[in-house]
Amino acid sequence: MSIPSKYNASEVESKWYDYWMKHNYFHSEVDEREPYTIVIPPPNVTGVLHMGHMLNNTIQDVLIRKARLLGKNACWVPGTDHASIATEAKVVAKLKEEGIHKNDLTREEFLKHAFEWKDKYGGIILEQLKKLGASCDWERTKFTMDDDMSEAVIEVFVDLYNKGLIYRGFRMVNWDPEAKTTLSDEEVIYEERQGNLYYLEYEIVGSDEKVTIATTRPETILGDTAICINPEDERYAHLRGKKAIVPLCNREIPIIEDTYVDVEFGTGCLKVTPAHDENDKVLGEKHKLEVIDIFNEDASLNSYGLHYQGKDRFVVRKEISKELEEKGYLVKVEQHTNKVGTSERTKAVIEPRLSDQWFLKMEELAKPALEAVLGEERDVKLFPRKFENTYRHWMENIRDWNISRQLWWGQQIPAFYYGDGKEDFVVATTKEKALELAKEKTGNENLQASDLKQDPDVLDTWFSSWLWPMSVFDGIRNPENEEIKYYYPTNDLVTGPDILFFWVARMIIAGYEYKDARPFENVYLTGLVRDKQRRKMSKSLGNSPDALKLIDDYGADGVRVGLLLSSAAGNDLLFDEALCQQGKGLGNKVWSAFYLTTLWEVSETIEQPEHSKLAIEWYKAKFQKALADIEGNYSKYRLSDVIMTIYKLIYHDFCGLFLEIVKPAYQAPIDAKTYKEIMEIFEDNLKILHPFMPFITEEIWQSISERASEEALIIAKYPEQTSFNEALISDMDFASEVIAGIRTIRKEKNIPFKEAIELLVLNNEKVTSTLDTVIQKLVNAESINYVEEQVEGASFRVKSNEYFIPISTENINVEEEIKKITEELNYTEGFLKSVQKKLANERFVNNAPEQVVINERKKEADAVAKIETLKASLAALQ
Repeated sequence: MSIPSKYNASEVESKWYDYWMKHNYFHSEVDEREPYTIVIPPPNVTGVLHMGHMLNNTIQDVLIRKARLLGKNACWVPGTDHASIATEAKVVAKLKEEGIHKNDLTREEFLKHAFEWKDKYGGIILEQLKKLGASCDWERTKFTMDDDMSEAVIEVFVDLYNKGLIYRGFRMVNWDPEAKTTLSDEEVIYEERQGNLYYLEYEIVGSDEKVTIATTRPETILGDTAICINPEDERYAHLRGKKAIVPLCNREIPIIEDTYVDVEFGTGCLKVTPAHDENDKVLGEKHKLEVIDIFNEDASLNSYGLHYQGKDRFVVRKEISKELEEKGYLVKVEQHTNKVGTSERTKAVIEPRLSDQWFLKMEELAKPALEAVLGEERDVKLFPRKFENTYRHWMENIRDWNISRQLWWGQQIPAFYYGDGKEDFVVATTKEKALELAKEKTGNENLQASDLKQDPDVLDTWFSSWLWPMSVFDGIRNPENEEIKYYYPTNDLVTGPDILFFWVARMIIAGYEYKDARPFENVYLTGLVRDKQRRKMSKSLGNSPDALKLIDDYGADGVRVGLLLSSAAGNDLLFDEALCQQGKGLGNKVWSAFYLTTLWEVSETIEQPEHSKLAIEWYKAKFQKALADIEGNYSKYRLSDVIMTIYKLIYHDFCGLFLEIVKPAYQAPIDAKTYKEIMEIFEDNLKILHPFMPFITEEIWQSISERASEEALIIAKYPEQTSFNEALISDMDFASEVIAGIRTIRKEKNIPFKEAIELLVLNNEKVTSTLDTVIQKLVNAESINYVEEQVEGASFRVKSNEYFIPISTENINVEEEIKKITEELNYTEGFLKSVQKKLANERFVNNAPEQVVINERKKEADAVAKIETLKASLAALQ
């Protein structure tokens, strides 16, 4: 097989992905092996690959590939989420471009368009994940609105309703006027914004007196139904029982009293608009006030808006404040900062709105999920643990979940109305069952299916995805099927902390409610991907790189390593494209190392040299030590530490040192024993690198020798941990310092590498000659001899040993050498004084940590020894 000298990712990646798919390596079926299961956080069906997806799915792929190598039955279930709000907005926009308005279509017609859109665009992100190398079980791909998935959602709704946990209530809800639907409390993001406080005068009926109120929303005066004062506020005692006139619309409203009013805020008078503020609604119910809703569903003003009817609320705010000023009602305007609720999905400012909605009681449901994460057993473990406090806060302050949405794209709520009253409905999985229930409830056997009207709302998207770990294995509809019993609970979940409550907590709640078991054991919470200036990546800032272009430029392997090199668990990733270049560089280094081995001629007759034997023994020990670190960091989900350990091991220890020791001399053959062991070591390197760089490792693995399909690297056996020789690792570190010292002298003294040197070592008890053959080879030393006393020549120290290279003064510039040594001597003597001064300070010695003092004493001893060596070298030259 002809091996190219350079690696070409674009030629290799599609080849091996197709190979893996062809041999069905990603697919899992129930068998006798230990299962390892991950369910993908389903990306929105509208989505395209971005940096967050790249990070999240690279981590999942690393974990699933590692599990395969460990011999587990690895199952990674992919899929997409129907994303009610986002998808409906996309479909509505597309129809608008075609001159079609949603309101002109029936529900069935709209859904036909929506599914056509989904079929055309909905799978883009999953195809893009394949380019990243994601080894999902594509045969198991699920969509949250697949028929079986929707059936599971409806069954759960009916079950929870029958348990008395779902109810319909007229409540003040969060209304998204752009998406034209209600949102749960968790989908509202509060932002501090600079606004105004408008001071308005209301006339008092039957007098010339006026009362001033302050409001941040002057447009809502058109929905005012009272003015409220604090009964203990003497300033307004004379207004009790009177009425005021709302500016512009000239409606008379009562002046009511309630201790809710803060006498310190604004003027101490409060306008009450029960339809547009949660607290005002409470006051309205308490005092039996009229409720006037002034907004349409898109937050434009309705018929109560006078001449502002049809105009947007923010346009009206500007115009009405101007009119109020012109007509003498506006006293003054002050700047005011307040918190404004915005929609997590559309970013629109939320409008409080009264409406009938479906709610799920959460308090009791949440208790097992709270215990699962925060109890002594920690059945569900969050990584990193700092997020446990966030989880606790949310779960201990949980509110009923508003699960209905005023959309068409989603699972339609299975409530069927048979009359005009609010309680004239039944809940059932099908219309046929609903008809039976309605007949029972009413005693009317003449009811027909046509008499039933299904609730037009759909369920919150999260109400389907909270069942995801169960529903992908059909665990709701068929709770005893072999797959749910085998694959559930799943092992690891990888997701972002921004959906810790939206999704993670709710899945835990559902898991305990429907399987009486956790849905997963570990939750790895990734950070956000930010640029190197710590800014969140976004299209508007133009700082988010094109994910697919990165793969084209650096290869999928390079991008994967680049992402994970800076991705500590739970901390934000400061992404820099240079990291991808570093990842690509690792791939090139490994390829060059492999290419080098293909150039060697292998001889069966040559004996294995001592330096090769030592190098192999050392690298195997180094590998095992690294493997122990790697496994420890895997267990803590510190994948950035795992790849960094692998990077250093392969780039520096294997490519940089090991191959240099074992490679044969120029045009000389290598012995067969060494070559065989080198390739075995290379294969172990490929196994630990494979989860991070699957493509290049499979390419090299398959190029090392002809492999049968059952011998592919993706399903090879992961290296086993064994004991290792720590002393040999320490000796090689020592030898590396010696080699570096000799190479420095060669450079400084202009001694060509091809010119052999003699190395003399001042003999003492601590000297070790274990790796002399390695040192001898790497520095081209003709001999290494141990001496009893100091000798002339260029010298350096490593720990307590002194090394000398005899050099004739004819070959060096004596004056320049004396100057250089004198400068180094002066610096070292100054350094020694500073250390001794610190050690003479009793306060430092008594109060500093013991290890710090030990380090300072070692610095002192090293400096003293170095000064002796430098003085001796100086004396020899003078």
